[in-house]
Amino acid sequence: MAKDGSIEIMPGFVIAESDLQERFSHSPGPGGQGVNTADSRVELMFNVRRSDAVPHYLRPVIMSALENRLVDGVLTVTVHDQRSQLANRRLARARLVEVLQAACIQPRRRRPTKRTRGSQRRRLDAKRRHSELKKNRQRPQW
Repeated sequence: MAKDGSIEIMPGFVIAESDLQERFSHSPGPGGQGVNTADSRVELMFNVRRSDAVPHYLRPVIMSALENRLVDGVLTVTVHDQRSQLANRRLARARLVEVLQAACIQPRRRRPTKRTRGSQRRRLDAKRRHSELKKNRQRPQW
C-alpha cells in the first residue's frame, strides 16, 4: 500500500482509494462485550467492470477469473477476523490484493503429449497381471 492510500496490485495496475467503497457492520467474530457496540466487520467493494484503474487488457481476464465472485461487476471482500475495525480494514485490503493478483495470472495451457512407449508397456503389463489374478480366482477346469 502506497503512502497516498492507493493499492498496487501489479505494475501498471494501481487502485486509488477513491475507487474503493467500505461498509461497516456488527461483527459476528471475536470482540467480547464490545462486539455489540462496535462496527468492526468490514466489507470492501471494488467495481472491476467500471474502474479506470484496471488496465484494458486485464479487464476480461479478471472478469472471467472472478465470474463467480462478482455481482454486477463488483468484487466484495468481507473481513471480521479481528476485534478492531482498523485491523479488519487492513486485512480486507490485503485480501483484495491477493484475490486480484491471483485473477491476473493466466493459467498456462497444457501442451498435449503422447504417452511414452514405457508408460504404455507398464499399463498393459498391469492389465495382464490383473487379468491373471482374476483368472486364478476361478474354479479349476478339470
